[in-house]
Amino acid sequence: MASRFGSFAEFYPYYLSEHRDRRCRALHYVGSLGVLVLLAYLVINQLWPWLWTALLVGYGCAWIGHFGFEHNKPATFKHPLYSFLGDWVMLKDWLTGQLPQKLAAALVKYP
Repeated sequence: MASRFGSFAEFYPYYLSEHRDRRCRALHYVGSLGVLVLLAYLVINQLWPWLWTALLVGYGCAWIGHFGFEHNKPATFKHPLYSFLGDWVMLKDWLTGQLPQKLAAALVKYP
């Protein structure tokens, strides 16, 4: 499937526009941070067969946000790599206080 986005920089505003609801974004943050904690636990305890559960935690939280609050399909279904990167960049933007202005700009581009 060819992407309509030539780069992640082109995709990211669209990605943010698909995350308008703060509850959906909060579930993404919980999922991403949960993945980091879980991965650390699994690696420290060498529980390699359980690494797959990190996907369940991360995507489970995100998809609950989309289906429960955003009422849209996760971007993962059409743009898996960019969407995966978007999760981490959105978390970084939230933690660094950059998200409000980036989200506002994205909503102008994708009303």
